[in-house]
Amino acid sequence: MKIALVKGDGIGPDIVNEAVKVLDATAAKYNFEVTYEEAIAGGCAIDKFGEPLPQKSLDICKASDSVILGAVGGPKWDNVESNLRPEKALLGLRSGMNLFCNLRPAIMYPQLKGACPLKDEIVANGLDIMVVRELTGGIYFGKRGRDDNSAYDTLEYSIPEIERIVKKSFEIAMVRDKKLTSVDKANILNSSQLWRSVVERMAKDYPEVTVNHLYVDNAAMQLVRDPNQFDTIVTTNMFGDILSDEASQITGSIGMLPSASLGKGTLGMYEPIHGSAPDIAGMDLANPIATVLSVAMMLRYSFKMEKEAKAIENAVGKVLDDGFRTGDIFEEGMKKVGTKEMGDLIAAAI
Repeated sequence: MKIALVKGDGIGPDIVNEAVKVLDATAAKYNFEVTYEEAIAGGCAIDKFGEPLPQKSLDICKASDSVILGAVGGPKWDNVESNLRPEKALLGLRSGMNLFCNLRPAIMYPQLKGACPLKDEIVANGLDIMVVRELTGGIYFGKRGRDDNSAYDTLEYSIPEIERIVKKSFEIAMVRDKKLTSVDKANILNSSQLWRSVVERMAKDYPEVTVNHLYVDNAAMQLVRDPNQFDTIVTTNMFGDILSDEASQITGSIGMLPSASLGKGTLGMYEPIHGSAPDIAGMDLANPIATVLSVAMMLRYSFKMEKEAKAIENAVGKVLDDGFRTGDIFEEGMKKVGTKEMGDLIAAAI
């Protein structure tokens, strides 16, 4: 497999290097080959080329089988023009690679249960939710405008846009617990009424999957009241942006959570959900586990390598069971390690 590496800014290079270390260990154990090509994007690309996503970098990513991304941005670029912000690299990669599906798992590791902000009885059985977010349509990409007295943003979805994300969500629900919750605001929004009708029509093709619908305000409330009622959630771009952040926060360990952005075929972009943390860049302090788990997602969703994906996830679990922690998840009685040692430990466990 040919993998593009977008290391990005801040701790991005630190964590991507450890993810590569773990992927190489997995490839050696299971006898497959990986080659890498680096692509520069984000603030570092602004500094070097004057733009957040050079065409050459996009071309490298589009020509790869999949992409591993670290993190982009930081205070250094807070005052640049809006069209030159490092985050524009993310939007450019998603649209340029036609990545329409964002997967945001919210998993609470039993070893880190103490960090969960919810009561013990609510999460007694752990937490494992997959939020499937539509990524290239909706209000973020609709027509917009502003004058001296008003502004508008247009929320619009076509049937084909809805169909392709709903199809992905049913496929994911089929390999999980066969339970899908579609989140909308169909009591108010015409676009949500269309969304719901498409979900109901497509549900007939997946009779094994139990489907229910929730309004987004109720879904936000239910996530903190009873998160275990959810397994796979599918929703629009803006609702997914909000709900996936809420779901990740209730796990209590944002440094542990991966994500995936998928298109057609194998091509996808895999990244941790956390930011670039420039204050600890290069100091061997960052937690690489979210990026390592993003590699596991890559093997599972882009390459259908379930056994290899599980090997990485099990290795992470073993290292946590053995009491090793980076500073962000450290607690008394554990063994504190740095970025590189955590990568070494996971690779050795594989």
